[in-house]
Amino acid sequence: MKGSSNAPLSFLDTAVRREGFMKFIDEVDIEVISGDGGKGFVGYRREKYVPLGGPDGGDGGHGGNIFFQGDEGLNTLLHFRGLKTFKADPGENGAGSNMTGANGNDLILKVPVGTLIYHKETGSLLCDITENGQLYEASKGGRGGFGNAHFKTSTHQTPRFAQNGEAGTAIPIHLELKLLADIALIGLPNAGKSTLISAISAARPKIADYPFTTLEPNLGVVELGDKTIVVTDIPGLIEGAAEGKGLGIKFLKHIERTSALVHLIDCSMFLEEFEAIEAYMTVREELEKFNPDLLNKKEIVCLTKIDAMTEEEIEKFRSSMEEQLDRKVLPISGVSGRNIDLLKQIMLKTKEVIQEEQKEVKRGK
Repeated sequence: MKGSSNAPLSFLDTAVRREGFMKFIDEVDIEVISGDGGKGFVGYRREKYVPLGGPDGGDGGHGGNIFFQGDEGLNTLLHFRGLKTFKADPGENGAGSNMTGANGNDLILKVPVGTLIYHKETGSLLCDITENGQLYEASKGGRGGFGNAHFKTSTHQTPRFAQNGEAGTAIPIHLELKLLADIALIGLPNAGKSTLISAISAARPKIADYPFTTLEPNLGVVELGDKTIVVTDIPGLIEGAAEGKGLGIKFLKHIERTSALVHLIDCSMFLEEFEAIEAYMTVREELEKFNPDLLNKKEIVCLTKIDAMTEEEIEKFRSSMEEQLDRKVLPISGVSGRNIDLLKQIMLKTKEVIQEEQKEVKRGK
C-alpha cells in the first residue's frame, strides 16, 4: 500500500525535536498543598477597672482549601507547565480580645472539562471533571489552633497555652485530559481531517501537504440551526500507534470519550480499491489494540479529496468499499463542499440516536 514508507516517522521525529511536542499538554504531574491553620493566641484582658481579667486569646483561622474547577474555556493543561507546586494561603493567627484569625484564601485551579484527577502515588481516580464550573476539593486546609480562651474552665481560670494550627495537606496529583467531543475525526495522516473540521466549523487548524499536519487535537463546534455538535480531529494514526509509533497513544485516549467516529479515507492516493480498504483496516486495528470497545462506537465512513478523481473513480471506490466493509460510504470534499451538508446532518442524527440510546439505558436501571 502506498504511504507505507518511513518518511512520516522521520518527519515526526524532526517536528518533535523542533517544537518539543508540548503545544498541546494533556498530562501533567503537580503537588497541591492546602494552607496551614493559624496559631491560637495566648492573651489576657488588661482593661482598666476590670480587676479579674481572664484569658482572651482568640483562635487561629483555618488554612485555605484547594479546589479544581472545570472551565470550558480551556482545552489544554498548558498553564500548569513549569509549575509543580500549588499552595493555598495559611490562616492568620488569633489575637487578643478573643479575635479569631482570618481564614486563608482558597486556591481554585482551573482545568479543562474532560480532565481526570488522579492521586499520583496510588493511581486512584479522585475526580472526573465533566461539567463547566464543576468543583472538586482536592486538599482541605488545616484547622486553626485554639487560643487560650478556649481552654478556660471552672478549675483552670488562667490557661497559659494555646494550640498551633494544623499543617496543610500535601497531595501528589496526576492530571490527564481527555477531550470531550461528540464526534472524533480519525484516519491516517493527511486523510483530510483538518480540512474537514475547518469546512464544518469555525475551527482553523494548521493545514499542510505533509504527514502529521495536526500535532494537537482541534475542537470545532458544528451548528445546524439551534443544534450543535462538538467535533475533534485526532492526529493521524499509523500502523503501530497503539504501541507508541508515530504520535502513539498520546491521542488515542481522546477518542474514548467521543460518542461516534467519522473515519476519513483519502482515496485519491490509491490506485486500487483494496489499498483504501487496507488503510481503513489499519486504523481500525490500532483502535482495537488500544481499546476494543472503540470498535463498538458508531462510525461514519467517508472518502475524502474526491476533487482529484473522476466520477467513475469515485463510484468504483465507493461501491467496492461498501461491498467489502458492509456499510455505507459517503464521498465528500472539504474543499468544494460536496456532501458536507449531508455529512453534518448524518453526524447530528448519529448524535441524537446515541443520546436516545443512553436515555433508554438510564431508564432501564
